[in-house]
Amino acid sequence: MHDIRLIRENPEAFDAGLARRGVEPQSGPILVLDSARRAVATKMQEAQNRRNEASKAIGAAMGKGDKDTAEALKAEVSGLKNTLQEWEQEDRELTAELQDALARHPNIPAADVPEGEDDSHNVEDSRWGTPRSFDFSPKEHADLGPALGLDFETGALLSGARFTFLRGQMARLQRALGQFMLDQQTVQNGYTECATPLLVRDEAAFGTGQLPKFSEDLFQTTDGRWLIPTAEVSLTNSVREQILPEASLPLRMTALTPCFRSEAGAAGRDTRGYIRQHQFEKVELVTICRPEDSETEHERMVKAAESILEALELPYRKVLLCAGDMGFTARKTFDLEVWLPGQDAYREISSISNCGDFQARRMDARYRPAGDKAKPEFVHTLNGSGLAVGRTLVAVLENYQQEDGSVDVPAALLPYMGGVTRLVP
Repeated sequence: MHDIRLIRENPEAFDAGLARRGVEPQSGPILVLDSARRAVATKMQEAQNRRNEASKAIGAAMGKGDKDTAEALKAEVSGLKNTLQEWEQEDRELTAELQDALARHPNIPAADVPEGEDDSHNVEDSRWGTPRSFDFSPKEHADLGPALGLDFETGALLSGARFTFLRGQMARLQRALGQFMLDQQTVQNGYTECATPLLVRDEAAFGTGQLPKFSEDLFQTTDGRWLIPTAEVSLTNSVREQILPEASLPLRMTALTPCFRSEAGAAGRDTRGYIRQHQFEKVELVTICRPEDSETEHERMVKAAESILEALELPYRKVLLCAGDMGFTARKTFDLEVWLPGQDAYREISSISNCGDFQARRMDARYRPAGDKAKPEFVHTLNGSGLAVGRTLVAVLENYQQEDGSVDVPAALLPYMGGVTRLVP
């Protein structure tokens, strides 16, 4: 959600920021709404002051025995009461309309975010690792996986497209990946492990920006709750409507959860294989911090995600997203893309975003700077995958495959595999 004060102070900068996201100027209609709401608020205050004055004057008139004046004042107070009720309703309607206008547009990109409309304008920041040279033609995971327990047919039989059934050693490998990631993020990287609800209310989905714009990408239960598309929703909203003490920041949280996405906007993309599923597991990272710390925390979170790929010895590249390719709530995003030899391409495995105070305003999440009289300020929120478990499993299968169809288990996962060192068809 945008700050109306910043729009009032510099509408041109607001419109220029939206233009970088491909959105037409919006400051004009927003400021018209703001002006109308403020005018009503002024009238309400003046009417309230007059009602208070008239109420006091009634007692004075009665004390003097001036019944005519007292009755006239009572009539005025009664009329002001009715008028105030009408203006209060108008104020509620204008406030809701203004809040909607401030919430429906994407976050403003940071100054160092590159220009561009789509992923073709993203900027590669760095690469790590050297892709393995194979002395045979490497397979894609969708061809390699079924013999190892990646059962697409049963998943589709039970639930339809984009669902997969994992068996035996493959299910063990996925469990090992999730546990390894959690241990790495908690013990090594200092995030606090959380176990969160998988169902949330409208307010939570609104707070992190999924509602109302992206409702079609979510699954909803019959009682109106939403299945989380990522633990970002429940982790970030854990501080909603709170004023945190400065000493408690930063809060660094992580959770391994199932995630649910309808993939309404991904028709025809990655329909084969395990990369884009309706149900998948992910280790999410969320940080709540002071505004002056969010850039440093962003870099820290990127390194935390990178540490998983490096421990698994999976080659990857880091990419800075352009303004037109970022998510709705982000002001700056780095993607990590892992090398998939079967596809002969780098594919996204983590997206790490600094959202500034955009989500905090939607959630009314603030902190109080040190000092008894300090005024509460909005926190900054950050989120990222650390990592997507299913996509990491895909990367392990393709990078560690052998010519006979087996897959070596990465050294970092051996303590979690119960003695299994290789997945065998």
